[in-house]
Amino acid sequence: MLSSIGIPGLILILVIALIIFGPSKLPEIGRAFGNTLKEFKKATNDLISNDKEEKTNFEEKNNRIALEKSEKTETK
Repeated sequence: MLSSIGIPGLILILVIALIIFGPSKLPEIGRAFGNTLKEFKKATNDLISNDKEEKTNFEEKNNRIALEKSEKTETK
């Protein structure tokens, strides 16, 4: 998505932002944007790790049930 903007487009966006917000607000906006991206990345990583944990727990539970069933059939 950002690869299609190019350098001239990026410079134009920065100039427009400078005109709209002024030089004193740009660092605050940039900081807020960076924090937002950091929180989004953290939340995404948490979701991915939770999904992997649930998948692992589900597989372990299925393996344990299969083992119990096989032990019951062996004892009969």
